[in-house]
Amino acid sequence: MKLQFLSLVPLATIASANWAKNLNYRSPSEHHPSLGISIHKVVKRNDPRSAYDASTLNFTHGVASGDPYPDSVILWTRISPTSDNDKSNVTVSGTVPLYNHDTEEYVSVSTSPVCVDYKVASDKNFSSVVDSGTVYTSSDVDYTVKVEAKKLEPYTTYYYQFSVCNSNNKSPVGRTKTTPKADDDITKVALAIYSCSNYPFGFFNAYGNPVRKDSVDYVIHLGDYIYEYKNGDYGWGQSIGRVPLPDKTIFSLYDYRKRIATYRTDLDLVASHQQFPWIPVWDDHEVADNTYRDGSSELNNTESSFASDGGVSVDQRKMNAVRAYFEWMPIRQVEMDDNLRIWRSFSIGKLVDLVMLDTRQYDRSITDLYWNTDYVHEISNDAGRSLMGSRQEHWFYNSLTSSAKRGATWRVIGSQIVFSRLNESAAYGDANPLDYDAWDGYEANRNRTLSLLYDHNIGNNILLSGDSHASWVSDLVWLGGKPYNKETGEGAIGVEFAGTAVSSPCPYGANITLAQANNYSTWLQNANDELQWQDLYYRGYYELHISPEEVDAKFFGLPTIVSRNGWEISLANFTVKSGANKLQRPVGGGVVESGSLKGGKVVQTNATVDTNNGTWFVSEAPLEVL
Repeated sequence: MKLQFLSLVPLATIASANWAKNLNYRSPSEHHPSLGISIHKVVKRNDPRSAYDASTLNFTHGVASGDPYPDSVILWTRISPTSDNDKSNVTVSGTVPLYNHDTEEYVSVSTSPVCVDYKVASDKNFSSVVDSGTVYTSSDVDYTVKVEAKKLEPYTTYYYQFSVCNSNNKSPVGRTKTTPKADDDITKVALAIYSCSNYPFGFFNAYGNPVRKDSVDYVIHLGDYIYEYKNGDYGWGQSIGRVPLPDKTIFSLYDYRKRIATYRTDLDLVASHQQFPWIPVWDDHEVADNTYRDGSSELNNTESSFASDGGVSVDQRKMNAVRAYFEWMPIRQVEMDDNLRIWRSFSIGKLVDLVMLDTRQYDRSITDLYWNTDYVHEISNDAGRSLMGSRQEHWFYNSLTSSAKRGATWRVIGSQIVFSRLNESAAYGDANPLDYDAWDGYEANRNRTLSLLYDHNIGNNILLSGDSHASWVSDLVWLGGKPYNKETGEGAIGVEFAGTAVSSPCPYGANITLAQANNYSTWLQNANDELQWQDLYYRGYYELHISPEEVDAKFFGLPTIVSRNGWEISLANFTVKSGANKLQRPVGGGVVESGSLKGGKVVQTNATVDTNNGTWFVSEAPLEVL
């Protein structure tokens, strides 16, 4: 059935609506339309005097905000005549083919634009609107809308909403927050840190718990927001009603759009996006497993790769993934001529400089692809190897030195992969004991980073890491380069907090028992001097509560993710005092709930899930999406 479109948009609205204001028409590269979208061609093909009937349109995936600045923030939504995603940006004669799953045939759907209003206010009732505008979206960008709200005040909470032009068809109301000015003195900020959300392995309850508690200001996501695998290769989602679509390994632009859209049906993820501004980066699975500059673990520039199920080159697959990511995530394109640049920084007053790296996609030298581990082991300390490429490295080091010179209290660094040494020989008995897909595979790059920090006396460094599906808390040290005392922490230059996964399984097995996991954790903790706490068993997240005096890290574990619930356990709490450059002793207060604590003990709570008295329960009421 062909969707009808009606000439409902007044000329005044046409005159004020803006194509380029929808930032997704300018991603991933403003001046290279062959890599993305030519706005000129889109405008020429779409007649703004025609528009969809508002009653046929739906806000299919809620709202989101991200990349906050002191005076602006990115706002996102999707308003579409269909819940399915667009299969291509190629259109013919003003129509786009859309697959009708009921009739199993393609039908022609009008490519008429959707006209969208947005407004931002300082109150929930929108009695004090501070910014507003009108933009277009269309099938070319999968009907997504991404705009920059401006004229905002620093470190202020705002509410925003989208609506179809000249109608009562409105999106849910979102909440967001700007950052302070770089020279503002602020006394506290709270962050929730996530990584590795795998849809078929469980519900994303971790995203919803800070919403239920209203405990943070911003959300940091360190990557693996989606996974590219087909169901059955990595998880059996049908057992809990969570089969990721399309149900195959993804390669095309449609595939990546559909996969992100499927993940964004999780109500806790929707609520987190709606309630908090996000600052995300990608890891490897936003494209493919163990990606690097020239390929990935299962797809390299070889003839067999091109003949694979996807039938696409490495570069084309990466461009499909990157474009879909920028369409769907509330993120700024920092440099429009650099379509792969996602590395960027944020100043949160004088308190924090947040530096977000890309240690996966941008310009990473060859990594461990499973079949070449011995080779990567041999070259792991080669000075020419880089996790991020020379351009990003130069920017990274300049960011650290500039932060110290300006007098920011803390430097918080978002890195997808674990920075500290991970000697896993005690657990694996491997001849190549290190994790060569992490910073261990790029020792020279790590040594250059540590050398900069030590040589320039840059302290108060907090490194955030994800990827490993486990929790690791370490003093940040240069082993072999500087003396270090594991009992006192003397000799460290900061702390690394590496978090477990939202739902991706334990690296030692999805069905591992708590006792088995804690035994492995003990082996790992004993094999690494700087590693102060390690936990393998729990899925979850952690929060950082930052003040000028200290950083408090609170790790939370989820008792179960096979059902949607608000339960969580406080696993461990850590403190870093300003100027100490190490974990406060006794580490974790000497007691944790799970894992293995150096110089401390594990005391497990004998509790059961009880919805009547709230044990392991954040909120007895199910999370309501606003």
